Amino acid sequence: MSRRPPTRQLPLQFSHDPASSRDDLIVSDRLSAAVAIVDRWPDWPSPVVIVAGPTGSGKSHLAGIWAERVGARSVDIRSPDAGAIETASRGPVLIEDIDRNGFDETALFHLINAVREHGTAALITTRLWPAGWNVSLPDLASRLKAATVVEIGEPDEELLAQVLVKLFADRQVKVDDKLIFWLVARMERSLAAAQRIVTRLDQLALARGSRITRALAAEVLAEMEAGAVDTELS
Repeated sequence: MSRRPPTRQLPLQFSHDPASSRDDLIVSDRLSAAVAIVDRWPDWPSPVVIVAGPTGSGKSHLAGIWAERVGARSVDIRSPDAGAIETASRGPVLIEDIDRNGFDETALFHLINAVREHGTAALITTRLWPAGWNVSLPDLASRLKAATVVEIGEPDEELLAQVLVKLFADRQVKVDDKLIFWLVARMERSLAAAQRIVTRLDQLALARGSRITRALAAEVLAEMEAGAVDTELS
């Protein structure tokens, strides 16, 4: 197995110390709208921005870049919290994975009101568009309709290939380009799947003291199809 120093550029935050600053982003078409929102601050079209994208799409990375740039504080709105409302009234706030973590509708409504009234901002990340949150409070539904929603789509084959190369490089593993394209043609088209594949391939290769070959890759893809490989990402 050939090892080399890690390279840069990937719109995700993973283990093995990948690059995670704004300059390390691959600004592909699927990511451009979300990146534009981060770069556009503070000239946002609305005080509340919602970044929607599938698991492993890079929304946490973008949210982290924005939070660091503007000094935003993370808040928890799973239950009514006067502290979260006060934080939102003083400066920008970040709410991550709102569809996964859950939220109290009244708390979110009051937080958005605080943001609007005090001229601050809120960035919310989610896997689902707000229409899929099953909001029952009419006033909150109205506030969410006024928010700016940007979507991160699934990656195309070119981006998946770049991501695989970068993930292997983060682990100091050099893989033949032919194997990269072989994987791209057969794998699930998602960044989460790319992470799971690279993690499992590296684990097996190290455990067996072998190179990462097409046969090993085929074994991992078969495991994934059978549901035997699972790495949770955001």
